[in-house]
Amino acid sequence: MTILALTGGVGGAKLCLGLARVLAPEEVVFVVNTGDDFEHLGFHISPDVDTLTYTLADAANPVAGWGRQGETWHFTEALEELGGETWFRLGDKDLALHVRRRELLAAGQSLTGATAQIAQGLGVSHRILPMSDDPVRTLVHTRDGPLAFQHYFVRDRCAPEVTGFDFHGAASASVNPAIPFEQVTGVVICPSNPFVSVDPVLAVPGMREGIRHSGAPVVAVSPIVGGAAIKGPTAKMMQELGVPATTVEVAKHYAQFVTGFVIDAVDADAEGEVQALGLATTVTQTVMRSLDDRIDLARAVLAFLDGGAQAGLKS
Repeated sequence: MTILALTGGVGGAKLCLGLARVLAPEEVVFVVNTGDDFEHLGFHISPDVDTLTYTLADAANPVAGWGRQGETWHFTEALEELGGETWFRLGDKDLALHVRRRELLAAGQSLTGATAQIAQGLGVSHRILPMSDDPVRTLVHTRDGPLAFQHYFVRDRCAPEVTGFDFHGAASASVNPAIPFEQVTGVVICPSNPFVSVDPVLAVPGMREGIRHSGAPVVAVSPIVGGAAIKGPTAKMMQELGVPATTVEVAKHYAQFVTGFVIDAVDADAEGEVQALGLATTVTQTVMRSLDDRIDLARAVLAFLDGGAQAGLKS
């Protein structure tokens, strides 16, 4: 058995932690969005990769969900005194990771190779694979003009009204050759933002095709519960794009690609509408407040992959 989990952001990392607790390293591969990556202060910053790495290493900030626990900010404070850019805060411990990544990339390592060495150094044995070793950059179109993703997300705190998205470099990027499509028995789309965490992954040529050719069931977990996003701007984006912020609309977004859809118990009354899209469904608690919640959801998703999700297999 090899489960492929597509992920990005804090919500995705939570489910990945649950999967890592119930599956051995050889049984699951995490494919991570790198559309959020950017160059900052001379460093290659890979926020979603780092969030997952810290999460699997039990080193993530338990309050924010991103960054390292027990962080200090002397570097950022000193940089601010010198008039440097500090809108994207790099903690002192986190800075060490970025220095190490820069060293590895400068020595000729791919992003995949650098990620593996950093993860190993933090005691992570599960495979974390960037979606591509080629640069793909998410551009957020807003009423005020286009913004690089981190400028929209961090600097402007998601305030501008969204009108659409582009993934620069995706068309010419190559899917990560380390992804073992031929061994995949099930695919999980984590409860990440569909537009800026999952769509960039699926935009890389070869990703959709590799998953389809595997013949494996594909299950998506809704990031919308009761009309709201558990984490991040998903619901806000949907509303600004003129799409109702509902679990049904998320299911519609994925309907041509997935075979099954996981709905939170709060939205159980939407199950019929999702099934009408031709998708198998399961209803469970998807809000992950504790480690036990993460593990329970992982087990529910795996059981769904092994059972009901098979019924919706796409030709």
